[in-house]
Amino acid sequence: MFRSIIRCAALLCAVFSCTVSAADAGLTVDDPYVRLAPPGAQATGAFMTIRNSGSADRKLVKAESTAAKMVQLHNHINENGVMKMRQVDSIDIKANAQTELKPGSYHVMLIDLTAPLKEGDAVPITLTFDDGTRTQITAPVRKQAMTMPAGKAMNHGDMAN
Repeated sequence: MFRSIIRCAALLCAVFSCTVSAADAGLTVDDPYVRLAPPGAQATGAFMTIRNSGSADRKLVKAESTAAKMVQLHNHINENGVMKMRQVDSIDIKANAQTELKPGSYHVMLIDLTAPLKEGDAVPITLTFDDGTRTQITAPVRKQAMTMPAGKAMNHGDMAN
């Protein structure tokens, strides 16, 4: 039994030593947070700033979280005066620049929440980038006013590409 434990520990060390974090690849995540969902809501957004200090453009290609059954990358677009949310395959992070994931723009969508979120909860999110690097962040849940520019309607039901 003791040898099995040693083998498992050695295997885990080998696996984790091969994993490159996003920080090692020149990517850092600043000020992540999840918007507090209204009571009964089954979806919310996660927001953050991703900085790329490297010399090559990068892409965020996937997000995962145990807080939701489905996690997608999204953007808002203005289509004939109506704001619509759309799933996107990736989010660009230009070299020596930053990309802000913010309300009304790019964001991580947490859909079909596994439990109600409360202000101050910590939501684990794993971000995966185009070169396979991954980083785990913890995003606190924050209460925020939901505001849209005057005269803009949001179509939440239209999430097709």
